[in-house]
Amino acid sequence: MTASLDFLLPPGLSATEPPEARGMARDAVRLMVSRGDAEPGHHHFSDLPRLLEPGDLIVVNNSATLPAAVRLDRLAVHFSTARNDGTWLVELRRRTSKASEPYAGGEPGEWLPLPGRATLRLIERETPRLWRAELDRDVQAYLRVHGTPIRYSYVERDWPIEAYQTVFATVPGSAEMPSAARPFTAELVTALVARGVGIAPITLHTGVASPEKDEPPYAERYEVPASTARLVNLTRANGGRVVAAGTTVVRALETAAGADGLVSAAAGWTRHVVTPEGGVRAVTGLITGLHEPRSSHLLMLTAIAGRPALARAYEAALREGYLWHEFGDTHLILK
Repeated sequence: MTASLDFLLPPGLSATEPPEARGMARDAVRLMVSRGDAEPGHHHFSDLPRLLEPGDLIVVNNSATLPAAVRLDRLAVHFSTARNDGTWLVELRRRTSKASEPYAGGEPGEWLPLPGRATLRLIERETPRLWRAELDRDVQAYLRVHGTPIRYSYVERDWPIEAYQTVFATVPGSAEMPSAARPFTAELVTALVARGVGIAPITLHTGVASPEKDEPPYAERYEVPASTARLVNLTRANGGRVVAAGTTVVRALETAAGADGLVSAAAGWTRHVVTPEGGVRAVTGLITGLHEPRSSHLLMLTAIAGRPALARAYEAALREGYLWHEFGDTHLILK
């Protein structure tokens, strides 16, 4: 199989709205816990403080989500990734009655008129799915006025941008929410700190991850601060666990880790892909959502959990009716 696990995801297991719309607190979503050969345990996310130990460290992504979708009459433009030269990677999608679907059209040099009298020029294809393009004005300022959060067909209606921000979001730049940290609340963070669990930030701006495509992640901008690198190394040296809140955090930390597992301050662009063959060096645990069949993210999860444990966890998630996607349930993997 192409990406560690292949399975059929029933349509009824897609989270169609935020938990708050179902009358739940953010931290009331379910949390499945995988620990090596043990059978998965079933909790709620609010149980996280008692599932970790004093001296453990949670590393979070402080990237804030942009309203990165701009809708035209028949097409939508999803702004993905800012490049150093001022251009952006964008995905063109055909609008449907429910949301949007991939659009294979477009030509190099083509101009697309956008709302607000803006113009987007297609330069060249960066990947089979993404174009390098140039907007005739500042993109983030434009999106604040004319953009909406990216929404796929399993989410039944639009939600405000606040629904797509985590409690840690301070640095705008992600096309899609770093959703593993969505269940954290200020009260839960306080409880974790009171328990003796540390929290430290990295920044990684996520690009679009079209659910119709199975493809490796492309380069993303990241920063691991020196203070976070020191805390990661100190935690490991003292026998604590370094738990990444999301696959974006794993990618950033593993990019900044040396062969000895020590993490250094680092910033720039990462193309690092975590696989079972390469393994992980800095991270000893992961908080994540539930991922699509054949998703490249499952390779990363396999590197941390091992294939048998991950297969056991996903069998349990399907059996117990866990919810998938950004508004769904969560999974804590401990090595």
